[in-house]
Amino acid sequence: MTNRLNAVIALAVGLILLAKLSLFTVDQRENAVVFQLGEIKEVILVPGLHFKLPVIQNVRYYDNRVLTLDTPDTERFITSEKKNLLIDSFVKWRIHDVKQYYVSVQGDEARAQTRLSQTVNAALREEFGKRTVHDVVSGERDKIMEVVAKKIDEDSRKIGVEVIDVRLKRVELPQEVSESVFRRMDAERKSVASELRSQGFSDGEKIRAEADKDREIIIAEAYKNAQRIKGEGDRKASVVYSQAFSQNPEFYAFYRSLEAYRAGFKTKSDVLVLEPNSDFFRYFRNPGKGGK
Repeated sequence: MTNRLNAVIALAVGLILLAKLSLFTVDQRENAVVFQLGEIKEVILVPGLHFKLPVIQNVRYYDNRVLTLDTPDTERFITSEKKNLLIDSFVKWRIHDVKQYYVSVQGDEARAQTRLSQTVNAALREEFGKRTVHDVVSGERDKIMEVVAKKIDEDSRKIGVEVIDVRLKRVELPQEVSESVFRRMDAERKSVASELRSQGFSDGEKIRAEADKDREIIIAEAYKNAQRIKGEGDRKASVVYSQAFSQNPEFYAFYRSLEAYRAGFKTKSDVLVLEPNSDFFRYFRNPGKGGK
């Protein structure tokens, strides 16, 4: 009985060991390659539980997610104008053909990234050499990236890799060139500012001259209208005075004489030298009879 139990336990342990050596799982984020005596036997792209022959077969796993190749150092490139540019770039890529990937770079990610880096560098250098700084910075940047991505993808498929995207993180001029460009831009901006100030001063003078002219015209028109209104008022006042005093000429003469007396004797310092029989004093001589 004991021997039979031991046999059952041994069989169970053997089956567990056999299952452990024969079964393996593939995650959805990776692909698997089954090797038999060092040669590729099967490429597994479907996640789940799979079987292999124990001892003579082994499994290696490869990431099937999108990976990033980020250049650690800034690269110097030359444009068609023979000007230097400092470029930082990155590449989005993933394993497209696992079998070709293993055959080409032995499944080594570092070797694959080295190959991609060389391809990216060569493609960027070729495209930048055909274009000016303006084209690289803004004019044809998207077009350059499209062409470079296509070239890199065509080359990388030879090692089982698919390039999804290529982008530039930074495009800068070297320090010595940046200072020269800055000085030129500063001079250009100052020239434009001086021209605008000159134009503004000229326009301001023109506006002030127009405003002064309009002011003089307005003042002249206002003075003309004021004089016209004043003359019209004086005319109407004269008509009113004439109508009022024509009703009693004697009273009018007396009133005017009183006004003359008031104006003549306004202050104590006023002095009039007149003859006693002067017409100015006629109302003093005989006020009751109109000074006659």
